[in-house]
Amino acid sequence: QVQLVESGGGLVQAGGSLRLSCAASGRAFGSYAMGWFRQAPGKERDVVAAISWNGDRTYYADSVKGRFTISRDNAKNTGYLQMNSLKPEDTAVYYCAAVSESRRLRPLEGAKEYSYWGQGTQVTVSS
Repeated sequence: QVQLVESGGGLVQAGGSLRLSCAASGRAFGSYAMGWFRQAPGKERDVVAAISWNGDRTYYADSVKGRFTISRDNAKNTGYLQMNSLKPEDTAVYYCAAVSESRRLRPLEGAKEYSYWGQGTQVTVSS
């Protein structure tokens, strides 16, 4: 079983940047797709970005295209979300998620595809 721990959240001003990290346990992280999701108060949890096990496929929500970049370092068992040009609308709890792609590829944008979830990290963007 994979355990995920997010870090890097915090309070930033609009226009600023943050880099979130997702540290994964286990020996098989290199075969797992990884996604970032966010949930604001009173809202549903929505996909932000996702990346396949080897990085050859990515997905970005329209609201973050051109501003956020997802990446991973399998040697370090860590995924990242670089967030630039942050807006107050980006304020949410951000969750890292993972699912094995050892048997088949997964639709990266589907929350229901993911088996493992971190506890979340708060991102607050002030105006």
